[in-house]
Amino acid sequence: MKARKNRKGLILVNTGDGKGKSTSSFGTIFRAAGWGLNICIIQFIKGQWQTGEQLAAKRFDNIDWYALGDGFTWDTKNPEQDIKTTMEIWEFAKEKIISKDYDVVLLDEINYCCDYGWLSGKEIADFLYEAKAPWMHIILSGRNAAPEVIAIADTVTEMKKIKHAFDKGINAEQGIEF
Repeated sequence: MKARKNRKGLILVNTGDGKGKSTSSFGTIFRAAGWGLNICIIQFIKGQWQTGEQLAAKRFDNIDWYALGDGFTWDTKNPEQDIKTTMEIWEFAKEKIISKDYDVVLLDEINYCCDYGWLSGKEIADFLYEAKAPWMHIILSGRNAAPEVIAIADTVTEMKKIKHAFDKGINAEQGIEF
């Protein structure tokens, strides 16, 4: 693996209305972990809900996982609490990025927070531009990525839904959806 001084840190954005934003991000995370990079995963939405990815991550000593959200906030009954939680998670994420303890940081579902107006895309972009170490990789996932975040990203992938089992009334399947 390249030494940090020889690495170009990338900003990757996985966005769009199709399935696979977090799934793609986790694939990249597990690839990086396999190469021995130190990983930090910070989830902005999902909360304490158990996922297969989280179970798999426990098998790696070099992955730290923080599921800090209040749950599926599109069903929120308390938007003020969701905003407060988002800002607390953002402050935590900034501390982890500044610490330089990690080679890769995944900000899972942060794009939703911008889309809901809880966090500014400009604030994220400005912070990453100023504070991210030049060798650090950052991945941001979630629908409707902010234009400011897209502008500073090195790679942006838009997942487009063609069809989804949920549209046929099929609920999320363990091992495939979570």
